[in-house]
Formats: sequence, structure tokens, C-alpha cells
Amino acid sequence: MKKLKNLKQFMTEEDGMGTVEVILIIVVLVGLVIIFKTQITQIVNKLFEKITKQTGKI
Repeated sequence: MKKLKNLKQFMTEEDGMGTVEVILIIVVLVGLVIIFKTQITQIVNKLFEKITKQTGKI
């Protein structure tokens, strides 16, 4: 009887769901970065060029 109660309690616990959700979010983000790598690189390069130009105007 006690084992059945422990089994029911184990099956209804949701503590591990947070970890699974975080891992899925990380996987999706990494996938997006891989897919849009060239576009992200271009945007970052343009931003650094603007920053470099702005700091040279002082």
C-alpha cells in the first residue's frame, strides 16, 4: 500500500519540468543562431563599425 502511494506521488511531481523546459529553450536558441549565423554576424559587424566611427568623432 505504501509503495502504491509513493508511486502516485512520484508520478504527480512536476519538479523536473522546469529543467526540461530550460533545455528545450536552449536547444531552440542554439538552432536559431546556427540558422541565422550570417545575418547575426553582419548585424554585429555593422554595429561595431558604427561604434568605432562614433568614438573617432570625439
